[in-house]
Order: sequence, then structure tokens, then C-alpha cells
Amino acid sequence: MKIILKLLVLGTLLNSLWGQKILIPMDAAQTDHLKAYGVTFWALEHDIDVEWLLNYRGGSFLLDNYSEVVRELRLRDVTFETGGAGSEMEIYATIEANNMDIVLLEKPPSIAVYSPPGKQPWDDAVTLALSYAEVSYDVIWDAEVLDGKLSEYDWLHLHHEDFTGQYGKFYRNYANASWYRKQKQEFEAFAAQRGFASVSEEKKMVASIIRDYVVSGGFLFAMCSATDALDIALSAKGVDIVASPYDGTPVDPQAQKKLNYKRTMAFENFSLIPDPMIYEYSDIDVPPSNRPRARGAEADYFTLFEFSAKWDPVPTMLTQNHVGVVKGFMGQTTGFNRNLIKKHVVVMGDVPGQDQVKYIHGNAGLGTFTFLGGHDPEDYQHFVGDPPTQLSLHKNSPGYRLILNNILFPAAKKKERKT
Repeated sequence: MKIILKLLVLGTLLNSLWGQKILIPMDAAQTDHLKAYGVTFWALEHDIDVEWLLNYRGGSFLLDNYSEVVRELRLRDVTFETGGAGSEMEIYATIEANNMDIVLLEKPPSIAVYSPPGKQPWDDAVTLALSYAEVSYDVIWDAEVLDGKLSEYDWLHLHHEDFTGQYGKFYRNYANASWYRKQKQEFEAFAAQRGFASVSEEKKMVASIIRDYVVSGGFLFAMCSATDALDIALSAKGVDIVASPYDGTPVDPQAQKKLNYKRTMAFENFSLIPDPMIYEYSDIDVPPSNRPRARGAEADYFTLFEFSAKWDPVPTMLTQNHVGVVKGFMGQTTGFNRNLIKKHVVVMGDVPGQDQVKYIHGNAGLGTFTFLGGHDPEDYQHFVGDPPTQLSLHKNSPGYRLILNNILFPAAKKKERKT
């Protein structure tokens, strides 16, 4: 009888423990994966710790059962569970016995988005995702970077910007467009105001400061052309790599030989494409924008790698998803040539059997960088002037989940496991 009584008491205790926890599932059961990240971020902002259950039901979240949390979950129509099939202890046992682990999220990172003045949230996939998920962020630009404001932020996203000073290489198609001419005038005026001889030199200084931010411990995330343009600018310090339509002077004939790949973070041994009539920066981009290999949206997919959650928590966090194969999407920089990626960089997603790498991560000094190729995960081939993507129609987007994994990564603290 005593044994039975003890078992009853233990069962009651376990049920009580489970009743004090909320599970936000991130597998196919979730109604809105993107807003689930937003609720998790909201909890951190309200000093509520969250356990990120790596590889458990698509990377689910477990947190204390507060009425305020339940209210937010219901308001945002996010699926959650407070009991049923298993207990908290059973979840922990499952995690311990499999390729799963737990990281504790404790403090929301302060977020900055590097984006030109006047841009709307739908001009960039990350700002679109943050806005939909209701995650707060600040918008900064060159003035803030040059004035040393980056140190105020934990996490920085780079809008698909051109750090080489070639205005996105839109010269051939948009040189006479009013928006292009206006942007060129504004950029040139700012560069001159700050004492730079050209926009290219000003942008290369911005790129160097961003690199220093990462080396000092910052978390960097970039998509589309901000990925390769950043490394190209870093490699070309003191070298004129832009044609005369951009800065009034010709390209240094020895520019290619003068590139310094030791200054770059992710790529090396790449070759420049300085011709202003070609819509491409270098041979990093795969497939190249000037010669796209049109496979069609129906045939374009990339595969996420599976990592050891217990021994490789960082890439595991960054690849959490409810699917292992993700729809491809194009951009000015669609993917990365695997032959030009530095050896220390971790490949997290690629097109199997091909030279296109889609998703990479690496360390630089005390900080990290994560690059995702493509412009918009739910707009296969985005063009200038296209209407904005409505994320309310893509609540369970695997591609957008990769973006939002990155905003939680800086909040993570590895949970100590008993030995």
C-alpha cells in the first residue's frame, strides 16, 4: 500500500509539474510558426526564461505557464499545449536519449537592421519577418555605423545592400530611373560630407566597421547581395574595383591581384566582375544572376544538414525546422559557390550534388556570421517593384523559420547536463 501511495503521489507531482509548463510545438501541429518565435521573444522581454528543445518536435519551446503567456499565445493564434500525451519529465527523457538537447533562452538580444532610409519592411525578408512576428528592432544606416552605434546592439542584419559602391549593379537597366539617380546623388553627398573621395570608399569603411563589430563579439546575419558584397568590399581595401560610371575613375587594372582574402569572413579566391553592364559582382553567386539556370520553382529545393544537438548546438539551433528540405528562392545572390567558401565555415544547407550552397555559418574573432542566399523565401523570383509578400499566407514558411532561428541564437545559453 505504501508503494502504491508513493506512486500516486509521484504521478500527481508530475502532472502538477506539467501543468506549470507550456509547450509551444514547432512541428506540423503548429498553426503559425512565425508568430511562435514572436511569442518566445515576447516572453524573454518580460523576463520569462524559455527552454529551446533542439530537434524535439521541430525545435519546440517550453516555458512556465503564466496567464500572460497564454493570453499572448491566444491573441496571436499560436498553438500551445499544457498537458496530454506526456509529461515534462518524459520530454526531458526523450531528449536525453536522442539526438536532441536543450538550450536556455534568457535575454532578448537588441536588434539592429542595416537598411537605407525610406525602405519599407516588405523590401527585405528579415524586416518583413520581424514585423510579422512582432519583434522589435531599430533601423540604422551608414551614419550610425560610422558614428560607432553598432556596439549598442547584439544582433545585426544587413539589408541586401551593396558594400562595393556599385549601387547594386543596377546601372544597365536603371541608370536613368529617377529612384536610381536620386539614390546616387544622396549617397555621393553623404560620402563627401563624411570626407570620403567616393561612395565606394565610404562603403568599404562601413564594411570594415561591421567586420570589427563581429570580431568584437557581435552576431551578424545577412541575405542576398549583402553576403558576397560585404566580403568583396573587405578584400578590396585601398583598391579601386568599381568602374567609372560609379566613381568617375576606371577600375585598377591590377585590382584582382590586389584583393586581400585574409580580410574576408566567408569567401576566398573569388574573381571580380567589374563590368557595369553585367548584373553580378563576382563568381561567388551560384547560379550567376547574369546567367541564371532556370530550374523553376517546382524543381528548386535545398537540403538542411542535420547536426549533433549535444555537441554542435549552434548549427543545430540555426537549422531548426519542421522540414528537412526547403523550397529554393532566387536573389541577386541566390547561393554560394562551395569551392570559394573558406574551410572553417560550416555549411548548413545546400543543393545535394551541385555547387550551390545556400546557408552557411562561421566564427570571426569573438563573434559569428550567418549568410543565407536568396531574397525572399516565399517569392521565388523577386523583381524591383514587385508587391510585398503577405506572411499571413505563409505562417509556416520553412525559409522564414531559418531567419527567425537567428534572432533567438544570441539569447541561448547551453544548459548543463548531469553526468
